[in-house]
Amino acid sequence: MKNKILELIKSSANNEKDFDALNSIFNLHEQLQYATNINQMAEDIFLWLKKEFNIDNVVFALFDINTNQREELLVEGEDFYLDDEHSCFFIINTHTNLNATVSFSVASNVHYQIMQSKYATIEAAFFQISPIIQNGIIKKNFIESSSLDSVTKVYNRNYLIENLTKHLNLSKNKKDEIYFLMVGVDRFKAVIDEFDYDAGDRVLIELAKVIHSNINEFDMVARLNADEFLVTIVSSSSEFEAIQIAEKIIKDFSVKKIIVNDETNQTLLKTTCIGFDTLHISKDEEITNAIKNADIALYEAKNLGRSQLFKFADLKEEDTIDLF
Repeated sequence: MKNKILELIKSSANNEKDFDALNSIFNLHEQLQYATNINQMAEDIFLWLKKEFNIDNVVFALFDINTNQREELLVEGEDFYLDDEHSCFFIINTHTNLNATVSFSVASNVHYQIMQSKYATIEAAFFQISPIIQNGIIKKNFIESSSLDSVTKVYNRNYLIENLTKHLNLSKNKKDEIYFLMVGVDRFKAVIDEFDYDAGDRVLIELAKVIHSNINEFDMVARLNADEFLVTIVSSSSEFEAIQIAEKIIKDFSVKKIIVNDETNQTLLKTTCIGFDTLHISKDEEITNAIKNADIALYEAKNLGRSQLFKFADLKEEDTIDLF
């Protein structure tokens, strides 16, 4: 594709259409440089293809060669397959485990022929913008590897506390309470002993899905250790609402059938307990104390049995334990 951009540069001196095409490519290149993340880059590429070539059907996806998983970051227009007679695609190799594919399709033979007549411009454009896309993918990979739990894809402890601290600084005088849920799987070690670590991972992944299905997009989830998740509820206006969310998580997870053996289709039912605490912003309470309190409450919940919810505020003085 290097030759395409060189040919376009050479011919643009005497050809107005090629000059306009070259100018369009460099405008796209400049716009992508200001994009803050790979998702915005995907959107900018789609808008460019739509404006310049009237292409409505575009898919921008990432492919992880290590896990053989595909993540679609942008899907616009109607569904199509890569082997359709009117479709095209480009692969952007980052020389890491993550590569990108940009695929697009048109609906008619006439439109396809028009696109093919300008295909050299599209090839030249992708050659020019590939380094920017590569950097965007590498940045995404780095951020996720440093902030997300590798199994459940929720935040890790440090990332959640960092972002929650920023939220508290922005929300002072606007909101007084944030609710902390410490969610733990009942008898999680028994899953490992009875099956294996892969089965344990499946339990955690399904629990993370249940949690996400019950909270708002502004709430946050982090995995703290083997089977414990910390959920911060910032969207609810009352403790009653936050308690309802916790109870719903317990209920939904208790009926979740988790496949632990693909060959036999064997399923497993597990339960979870939740410890609850409230952080009062106006009292300048510490986030770490709220996390500790929620953890103590989880310990008390598990002492009560399966599928239990316990509030730290209900802890009696004689029941208080020391955590080392």
